[in-house]
Amino acid sequence: MKRFLGFVKKEFQHIFRDARTLAILFGLPVVMIVLFGYVVTNEIKDVRVGIWDRSVDQTTTKAIRKIFSSGYFVPAGYLEREDEIESMFRSGRATVVVVFEENFEKKLLVEHRAAIELITDASDANSAQLAQTYLQGVLQSYFRSLNMDATIPWEVEVASRMYFNEEMRGVYMFVPGLMALILMLISALMTSVTITREKEFGTMELLLASPLKPREIILGKVTPYILLSFVNALTIILLGYLVFGVPVAGSVWLLMGECMLYITLALSLGVLISTVAKTQQMAMVMSMLGLMLPTILLSGFIFPVDNMPHLLQWLSSVMPARWFIVIVKNIMLKGTGFNFIWRETLILLGMTLFFILAAMRRFNIRLE
Repeated sequence: MKRFLGFVKKEFQHIFRDARTLAILFGLPVVMIVLFGYVVTNEIKDVRVGIWDRSVDQTTTKAIRKIFSSGYFVPAGYLEREDEIESMFRSGRATVVVVFEENFEKKLLVEHRAAIELITDASDANSAQLAQTYLQGVLQSYFRSLNMDATIPWEVEVASRMYFNEEMRGVYMFVPGLMALILMLISALMTSVTITREKEFGTMELLLASPLKPREIILGKVTPYILLSFVNALTIILLGYLVFGVPVAGSVWLLMGECMLYITLALSLGVLISTVAKTQQMAMVMSMLGLMLPTILLSGFIFPVDNMPHLLQWLSSVMPARWFIVIVKNIMLKGTGFNFIWRETLILLGMTLFFILAAMRRFNIRLE
């Protein structure tokens, strides 16, 4: 028993001396509880709403004020023509457009019946359904409160229409998200483990002693994964189209180019991880915990970014997957061109250059 207790004591000492192990044991549960507590929510806030008021009377003006005073919605602008709705959705300026029919107040007072149409960008099915439900509740509650004492009750019909995903199929949202997650994990994880394995087995010194330059060694290591990851991207797109019917409404060549940029970013991130990790196991832990959880929780893959606290929204802005998902949804579901995704593309390009330079600098420092 004494030997056993001594062995247990030694193991505790090893654990408490290893800062990385302590971070995983005590830091990970705290981080996960905080993230899930704030991110996993069924509430909405700051949903961007466009208004097309075809009546422009006192009743519709008060209804619009009620929408924006509810605390859930923010104005995205006023429309004057129907073709402005699609352009507003393509540019991402609005999530929902509220359309009041002509002569709304007159029909309500004379015929006791009027109609409102809610048109929603359903490229993100969960957010669209949630925003639509909240809007319907706000409008119906408001018009009931105006007509509580009337002998003949008003009937305000709130009709709904979904853009880019009329059937509200969840797979339209999951295919872009899974593409971002799979490409990030495969590219970064496999690259970091491959290079770390060379260091762990002592064969990296042999490679460095060869005529090859360090950048040629790194490039030779990552090139196979560039090709394999590109094949993975093609496979995901084909499966989504052939099996689940997810369309590619925009340019296939533009989509492939954006996939290649994202793969290059993930590979450079994997190289950077390999310069920090000393063992394959550590590289795997850093890749899985540092990439998988943030990609799932903070990228907008499952939970809308707009619903998160401002601090988490800021953290999500440094997640490459967030911008890649926006790009893929725009090309595949909305059919937009480069003029609608240039900002996200520049962000990914900037991240790629940063990770490449950081990885090369750390690699050169290790050689010195």
